[in-house]
Amino acid sequence: MNAVVLTETGPPEVLRPGTAPDPSAGPGEVVVALRAAALNRRDVFVRKGVAPSPLPVIPGSDGAGVVHRTGAGVPGVAPGDEVIVLPSLGWGDREDAPAPGFRILGGPDDGTYAELVRLPAANVLPKPGRLSWEAAAAIPLAGLTAYRALVTRAGVRPGETVLLLGIGGGVATIALHIARAAGCRVIVTSSSPEKLDRARELGAAAGVLYTEEGWPEAVREASGGGVDVVLDSVGSTWADSIACVRPGGRVVVFGGTGGGRVGLTVRPVTMGQVSLLGTTMGSPRDFASLLRLVEHTAWEPVIDSVRPLAEVAAAHAREEAGEHFGKLVLSIG
Repeated sequence: MNAVVLTETGPPEVLRPGTAPDPSAGPGEVVVALRAAALNRRDVFVRKGVAPSPLPVIPGSDGAGVVHRTGAGVPGVAPGDEVIVLPSLGWGDREDAPAPGFRILGGPDDGTYAELVRLPAANVLPKPGRLSWEAAAAIPLAGLTAYRALVTRAGVRPGETVLLLGIGGGVATIALHIARAAGCRVIVTSSSPEKLDRARELGAAAGVLYTEEGWPEAVREASGGGVDVVLDSVGSTWADSIACVRPGGRVVVFGGTGGGRVGLTVRPVTMGQVSLLGTTMGSPRDFASLLRLVEHTAWEPVIDSVRPLAEVAAAHAREEAGEHFGKLVLSIG
């Protein structure tokens, strides 16, 4: 099969189109012929060695396609079924946290930058019928992360105000749709006035430039005294996020793109009765609930651009530079 096999870490150019052996489906597994895949920031981290993975590996967590083969003991899934990939592997039976051994598709397990991918049968769900292959492939990791953060962890309610840090990436743009579907008012931040304008077109009530001094106060003013929920994937901004919430607010954290260490003053958290909630990815039940939401609403993930698999290095360069707005998608089949 055609595939992008990562054999060394480094700049985007280490991602070279090539070939790999076709995977076979073992008991309880399926092989999916992918029609499209999509990028996530995690893919950049795997490529650079920041998220260590044994090499060689086929990167990629997002995908949608057609079931190609099934192994023994796979009821309810048949060749020809149109499916979307659930990238949470080995989540387990608990809803509050994943089980030991939980991992994300695309390192160490071979992922979706290929014509074929092998998965546990439980990790393929019916593709939402109204979505194109590209739109479906854009949903899994970012959509699951956003849904669990907003709905499962933060428990957003109609009428609340949600702050999304760094609008433009896949998680933030999908979170904007989910928050709006939940009846929430949304405020966003960015370093780009153009991205703030794009977010307003998607339904954001206000936008704040985080490059301006005192931006948390601007958020508090725009929200009338503080937001109810902040989604923070930056890490180094935890203190600012806490400063943006009202008393009793919630800050949901799920990444460290701005750094892996955080310094906090305790008093604003304790006196403000602020809840700091950690999350990553989501469970199969979260994903099924997200897909039901997609089926019963009209929104679609924002797609920045679509490229053939052979241009994966250019897609990575754009993802790493933060130039995109929405998801970067790779066309495969």
